Amino acid sequence: MVSSQAIEALITALSTGHFIQRGTEKYDQLNSSYLSGLESDLQPAYIFQPLTKEEVVTFVKVFKQFIDKDKFAIRGAGCQPDPGCANIQDGITVDLGLLTGVDIKEDLVRIGSGEHWGTVYDKLDAHGLGVCGSRSAKGGIGGLALEGGLSFFSSREGFICDNVLNYEVVLASGEIVNANAHENTDLWTALRGGGNNLGIVTRFDLKTFKQGQMWGGMVFYFAPSFPSQIEALVNELHKPNASKETHLMISIGFSAMLSTEPMCLNQPYYLQAVENPPILDPFTKIQPQIDTLNTMRLQTLSEAANEQAQSSQTRMRCAYMNITVKADFATLQAGSNIYTAGLDPIKTVENGTFSLTLQPYPVSLLEKSGLSGGNSLGLDVVDGPLVSVLLLSYWKNKGDDNAVLGFMNTALEKIKQDAALRNQLIPYVYMNYAFSNQDPIDSYGQKNKKKLQRASKKYDPDGVFQKGCPGGFKLFL
Repeated sequence: MVSSQAIEALITALSTGHFIQRGTEKYDQLNSSYLSGLESDLQPAYIFQPLTKEEVVTFVKVFKQFIDKDKFAIRGAGCQPDPGCANIQDGITVDLGLLTGVDIKEDLVRIGSGEHWGTVYDKLDAHGLGVCGSRSAKGGIGGLALEGGLSFFSSREGFICDNVLNYEVVLASGEIVNANAHENTDLWTALRGGGNNLGIVTRFDLKTFKQGQMWGGMVFYFAPSFPSQIEALVNELHKPNASKETHLMISIGFSAMLSTEPMCLNQPYYLQAVENPPILDPFTKIQPQIDTLNTMRLQTLSEAANEQAQSSQTRMRCAYMNITVKADFATLQAGSNIYTAGLDPIKTVENGTFSLTLQPYPVSLLEKSGLSGGNSLGLDVVDGPLVSVLLLSYWKNKGDDNAVLGFMNTALEKIKQDAALRNQLIPYVYMNYAFSNQDPIDSYGQKNKKKLQRASKKYDPDGVFQKGCPGGFKLFL
């Protein structure tokens, strides 16, 4: 339990109204609002909600005196399911949810770290603008903008972190600095993939672009057609003139709410206001499909993100795990076969929804990272095109945790081993989809890991965000 000395020092320095104690209605409301029950299982002693960046400064200055014993976590929207990445048992969770604000400037938007992408999109839509942000309106800013981040626009604009022009950061010293291409540039590139290791970001400035309606939605179909969809995805990625105006996700999995057998879902998008663009035909005109569930249409960025948000489940247990492979048909098909072969034992899990989702890192995305000032992720354009292999699970009961997580671990390890034998495995682990038994920082490669460690020693010489904030993925493990 967090020490009385730490709490007394914080309450003396800050208004007691900002500290929400375990056992209160407000505490229960906030702590149960994570995407995954695996995070809500953790019970901090207090939740601290700063109203201003200056209050974040005060918290850091006071609490760092106690980090040898007391610990804290940093929460934005709480959408990353890895347990402990944004919550902490018996410590203090710093909930940034009240640090809101969306300020549209010329060619950029300034976003408070407590915002959700849906609010950002609503305001940008009114101006005919877009931004490289979450595909879900419920998503928060920080996890994606600090760990990588995939967007509808990633083929054209790169990772979400590549689009951050400036981070406003509270350092371990309590100093507020800006990190961008002109100030603290080493911190800027380190934050692009560095997670919660370097400070508490209170504002994100991202570049904007003109954006009208796009064509996209969801297509549900049957498992025998999935090999043809893998082939179509691989073929598209290997085209010498592959379009930068598409965003593709294809999934196979199981949900008792849909069928007693594995089902498939495509989520294809064309970023221009063109109805039924031929480039998406391989992903939208599969037959047979469930016509009544086909949602392909022209929609705004806000509408597309709201549809994605509505398709996700809430107040459930949830876990992600992932690896990265080259865009190779045989490897991806083998991965699909391994995954579906292991589903039977968990089909009876109450309210279970399980999927293997393939999302490309096209060459254009990898090129954009370099052109945008670089990041910490360690991906090289010469390795592309690549595909993220995501295992995603939702389920109801804590008693099923071992069965579900055991299935995921076993399937992912088999897929990883198979890809390695085929010489198609890439070391990169996408932090946003990583689980606690994975090490995305190490997957960036030793060169990038050492750069992150140097940035930590420079901007956090006492290791406040290593020792005091133990959740997430640390730099010196």
